[in-house]
Amino acid sequence: MQDSYNGYASSPMSPAENCFAIIPSDALELAEATKGLYVGMGGDVTLRSLHGQSDVKFVNVPSGAILDVRARAVRATGTTASGIVGLA
Repeated sequence: MQDSYNGYASSPMSPAENCFAIIPSDALELAEATKGLYVGMGGDVTLRSLHGQSDVKFVNVPSGAILDVRARAVRATGTTASGIVGLA
């Protein structure tokens, strides 16, 4: 497959090059840090940012929203949203 953007550098502001389903976990970190999260079914999302020292809760995230956050973990405790996709 031809990739017209192959010669361009990836950055946090560039489109995702990898997308993966996220299963919230209190014990495991993500296999890859994200550029953002897509939330399929709205609710609360509790996560640990890439360089954060503690978890933070995004409250009432609407369905279809994209959170522009570099996350290393999405926690099960405190997360009520579902259909979360990591954008990396």
